[in-house]
Amino acid sequence: MRLIHAAASPFARKVRVLAAEAGLTPQIQLIDTAVLPIALNERVNALNPLGKVPVLEIDKGEVLFDSRVICEYLDSLHDQPRLIPSEPAARWRALRIAALADGLMDAALLVRYERAVRPAEYQWSEWVEGQMSKVYRALAALESNADELSKMPSIAHISVACALGYLDFRFSEIGWRDNHPELARFQESFAARESMRATIPG
Repeated sequence: MRLIHAAASPFARKVRVLAAEAGLTPQIQLIDTAVLPIALNERVNALNPLGKVPVLEIDKGEVLFDSRVICEYLDSLHDQPRLIPSEPAARWRALRIAALADGLMDAALLVRYERAVRPAEYQWSEWVEGQMSKVYRALAALESNADELSKMPSIAHISVACALGYLDFRFSEIGWRDNHPELARFQESFAARESMRATIPG
């Protein structure tokens, strides 16, 4: 399998962390590529019409994209406890927390693109504030649901850890730990895992 990714992408990191937790890293060849909204990447576009990473090329010639789909696929390939729970109640709880973390990453990425890619004279501050309000609301909701992160590692833990890691990487100035002590404790513990240490963006 070949994972086309961007090292700075929190969605690609989520896939890599899940793969590591499932013991699948040796089976995956990493192909790092830059993908920006304003620049065409013909290889990525040929595999994913949306032009986004991560993209997983499966050896049989099949292609999967969207981190959620790739994670679901990878979680079907190992014999360890599933990272996406199969028991319905646990599954929906984990996927709900993961969706909240994904939404946080979506909003943060849009702000990053606005600030880093769009010329300063065209940047829309009200739009940025609207996206950041999603980030802050997601942080508050995750803090109030932090008890869900005290259980066995799952897609929820991985998604939240990658979302918080992205804030540390690109938005350290917001100091999210100051008002979210439960999330801070969770991140300190989960970020120490080998899967997280091996995928730190740089």
